[in-house]
Amino acid sequence: MIKVKLVGATGYGGVGLIELILRHPEIEISALVAANDTGKPISHFWPHLQGICDLPVYSLDEDGANVDADIVVYSTPDGVGMQLAPNEVKQGRKILDYSGDFRFNTTDIYTEYARRQGLDTNHKSPELLKDSVYGIAEIHSEKISKATIVGNPGCFAVSCILGLAPASKNKLIECNGIICDCKTGISGAGKKPKKGFHYPEAYDTAYTYKLAGHQHVMEVERELSLLAGKNINLTFTPQVIPMTRGIMSCIYGTLPTGITQEKVFTAYQDFYNGNKFVRVSDKPSSTGDVRGSNFVNLTVACDERTGTFRVISHIDNLMKGQAGSALQNINIMFGLNEMTGLNFPGAHP
Repeated sequence: MIKVKLVGATGYGGVGLIELILRHPEIEISALVAANDTGKPISHFWPHLQGICDLPVYSLDEDGANVDADIVVYSTPDGVGMQLAPNEVKQGRKILDYSGDFRFNTTDIYTEYARRQGLDTNHKSPELLKDSVYGIAEIHSEKISKATIVGNPGCFAVSCILGLAPASKNKLIECNGIICDCKTGISGAGKKPKKGFHYPEAYDTAYTYKLAGHQHVMEVERELSLLAGKNINLTFTPQVIPMTRGIMSCIYGTLPTGITQEKVFTAYQDFYNGNKFVRVSDKPSSTGDVRGSNFVNLTVACDERTGTFRVISHIDNLMKGQAGSALQNINIMFGLNEMTGLNFPGAHP
């Protein structure tokens, strides 16, 4: 069995991965660790796990946190994994980090990312960056399979990168003027209550945020630029709408001369042919169609009348945008079928 030590176990990303591991035939949890909500079973904090997972939650300095593991998963904010990972790597353990700590594999790119987010621009373990791989499994599967450290992608980034990857690679969209109009559920802000995500503030309203620069924009632009072979900058508008989970990204741009809806649709089908989790259609979809699952629904619906490229991407932000991608990457890192523990449709309605 593959042993997972999970740091940040009591947040949404942590409990999401616990739920997935519990149904996985080849992975088990060796330790649950958190900064807060410690000293009691995980089922105390998440009662739906009672009788199913009653493992204790330890703080980092307790003996119970220092156990044998094959991989350490950091479901933690920026700055945590980079401080703790070096010691785990020295002990021969692989690393998967939910934050931006290992999404960029040079100090220059990380410094720019940190600067935009108002974080300390000095990476605490720069020697590990060269070994990190960006965890978009649909694009970097081969590298992930050989990786020691994987930076799990951001939720908006997953939605937009997978929505634009075939178009960028096959020159189906003009590189200038790309717009990602993205709406997310409230759970994207995490478990800790904060203004704007408090129920009375969020109910029956919708609003934009971080218009000056969302943390996932650099991921999207970096990946698309690599696929296109040229620099791509885009306009990204994140919005919160009154639902719990899900992301809908409406992606727009200009169709190059001679590019039709049929050509785009065929190219998307070819690009994701054989892929287990991306479903391409020309019919409308919804966040409800992917809720609770690791699937991505892409609707290709270009407007030839106006010459507008248009793809709509739907994911569950807590699954394909977080814990589901994490487990998919863990499967690949250990040579397992990437669908193991994830081959289910989610819940509807």
